[in-house]
Amino acid sequence: MYQLAPDRAIVATVDFFTPIVDDAYDFGRIAAANAFSDVYAMGATPLLALNLVGWPRDTLPYELLGDVLRGGADIAKEAGAFVLGGHSVDDPEPKYGMVVIGEVHPNRVTTLATAQAGDLLVLTKPIGTGVLTTALKRDLASAADLQEAVASMATLNAGGARAMLACGAHAATDVTGFGLLGHLRNMLAASGVSAELDAAAVPVLPNAADLAQRGAIPGGTKRNRDALAEFVRFDARVLEPMRVLLFDAQTSGGLLIAVPPDRADALIDALKKEKTPAAARIGRIVGGPAGTITVS
Repeated sequence: MYQLAPDRAIVATVDFFTPIVDDAYDFGRIAAANAFSDVYAMGATPLLALNLVGWPRDTLPYELLGDVLRGGADIAKEAGAFVLGGHSVDDPEPKYGMVVIGEVHPNRVTTLATAQAGDLLVLTKPIGTGVLTTALKRDLASAADLQEAVASMATLNAGGARAMLACGAHAATDVTGFGLLGHLRNMLAASGVSAELDAAAVPVLPNAADLAQRGAIPGGTKRNRDALAEFVRFDARVLEPMRVLLFDAQTSGGLLIAVPPDRADALIDALKKEKTPAAARIGRIVGGPAGTITVS
């Protein structure tokens, strides 16, 4: 974030990655929605975007690239932002993403560092995209099996951001590569608090638990688990597939919102009106060693 004036700041973010689905247009939509997420997590309004492209010009037709860019442009239009060009390079593996610039009042930024003991935790999208997209790559799942995951990943977090701002949330983060537990850990460490998570309350995409059980586990998910081992304590009744999913590296996941308990019902109602993919209370912020999580 860069403050321009007492009442005006810009938020800048960037994200890009290799294809995680087979359909080029869906890949473009997902990559763009993912890039916009950090702007929404900070309570900012998107203004403009720049495309980032790596493309194997000798092996993949430009028509496919056109589909990718069309997907990104449609998401940017939905966000009310302009795509003002970008940059491309010849690359043996296709990649796509965006730089996104947004605007926010400096006194109204939603950050990681302001969660408070007593806050309830609310999640706006189901988890499991890392496991599902890995299953697709390993031929353990079909494109049809990923329809709900694609719809979730291509959904902007705009509705979740509007709801959390209207209800006076204390803190928020988007859930992406560090997984639900990783991004929660970042919030807790920044805020100097701990959390209790109810695994049974966490929304999960269809077939994700079964595919985790069958071993469709991304490398990023395994790295998340190793990195967070000392900070997370599981109740023995939390089964292994659910443990995997809580660490699962997400693409274009939802917002994880810390909200005062007396505003939680209003937030859930607002999220449902915004038709976010999920609106689930999954735990609460408590006092304790900063950055630690107990999962029951």
